[in-house]
Amino acid sequence: MTIFDRIVLLLTGLVLIYMIWYFVNKQKNSETAGTFNLYYIVSFLVFLVAGLILIFAGWGALANNFVAVVAGLIPFSLATGLMTKYHEEYSKNYLYLMVIGLVLITVSRYGEMSWGSIVYPVFHATAGLTIFFVPIMAVKAGKAAGQFIYVTVGGTLISLGGIALAFLKAGGQLLFFSQDFVLLILAPLLFLTALFFSLGLLKEEN
Repeated sequence: MTIFDRIVLLLTGLVLIYMIWYFVNKQKNSETAGTFNLYYIVSFLVFLVAGLILIFAGWGALANNFVAVVAGLIPFSLATGLMTKYHEEYSKNYLYLMVIGLVLITVSRYGEMSWGSIVYPVFHATAGLTIFFVPIMAVKAGKAAGQFIYVTVGGTLISLGGIALAFLKAGGQLLFFSQDFVLLILAPLLFLTALFFSLGLLKEEN
């Protein structure tokens, strides 16, 4: 990992700290409190911790099973938060689905199961598609401001990065995402993901 990567990850951390503070304050306010805020806080907090681990341990930490499993909480928690706020009737079943996914990913990682190469991309893609489509539908229905679409952009970025890493872990390659290319763009990708998530969620209200 280069000095540039570490600087970018530090900037990413500052964005995430602000968003954690933002949602903690929203949760303290009875008018804006909601379970979805807690899911958002978990997502950004895990994102922050994962970034700090990468700063101190380098890209080699990505091969660590614990880091790989916990990192799944970033899209899983954010997607569950979006479902809880905009499609509450499906939120409980969606939460169960994400928990099952996290359990399967954990078992496949630590048990070195061959089907792990399928489970990881499938559940990350599921969370990624949720993050992609829910803001679009919320804006279209007039439930959120147009800038909320930025969350969709962030979801696209983190999905591409997560799926590409999953393919590399399985010994394959997604399109032109070779290992060298993924590691080259990963820090800026994480920063842009955090930035677009933040822009969308801060501008969410009509």
